[in-house]
Amino acid sequence: MPPLEHAGRRVRPLIGELRALGVAALDLLFPALCPVCGATLAAGRRDPLCGPCWSAIPRLPAPWCARCGRPLPALHAPPPAAGPGAGDLRWPLCGACVGSSSAYDWARAAAAYDGVARDAIHAFKFRGMTALARPLAALVVEQCAPAVPADVAGLVPVPLARARQTERGFNQAALLAVRIAGALDVRVRRRWLARTRATRPQTELGAAERRANVRGAFVASPAVAGRHVVLVDDVVTTGTTVEECARALHAAGAARVGVLTVARVL
Repeated sequence: MPPLEHAGRRVRPLIGELRALGVAALDLLFPALCPVCGATLAAGRRDPLCGPCWSAIPRLPAPWCARCGRPLPALHAPPPAAGPGAGDLRWPLCGACVGSSSAYDWARAAAAYDGVARDAIHAFKFRGMTALARPLAALVVEQCAPAVPADVAGLVPVPLARARQTERGFNQAALLAVRIAGALDVRVRRRWLARTRATRPQTELGAAERRANVRGAFVASPAVAGRHVVLVDDVVTTGTTVEECARALHAAGAARVGVLTVARVL
């Protein structure tokens, strides 16, 4: 093997070793603390979450409702075997989805919006701890990757109003989408969906007010026509925001619309 090729193959492991040594040295000088519980990071850490917090996240295992992703009773049999990348979207519908319709075709969340998951998302969004995008995106990949079909053309982060993004300094959905896309080998398509106007924070509103608040607030690019696209956001509460986003994507011709979130309210 030529010397240059051999050296090139050593570059990545060497960089990893140097990074690990650098983290260890920094931890000795400035011990890293978990943003959720304040404990010093140690074994099992998923920076910047400590090992116990990472393990305590209330994950949502299969079986799920084929549409909304809510957990189903364990008595449901597994879906028929599928080929690689086919997803697992053939579970039955939950009681809430039977007889109802939805603008999106399927949704999956990695965890219940409770406990450590809720606290980590709050620290991420409202305390500016953007490093939490790394473990939260890893959680989505860990729990939801098998549900993502192979024909997805792009991940679309739910857009923030310009003023809110300027105030916050980042769009949490976009930070998550970039990391999830890297793991799934799918492109992030930020320009496929835009917010046409500012809206009030959904947390301040009741269900009917939430629907009115976001109605007509999004427009999709013609580039989505005929494609399977997946919305990415941090949390689904009532689902009104992702419903309106999915409605805009379908109006522009999207063939299928999925939803991936870190957590959902059960």
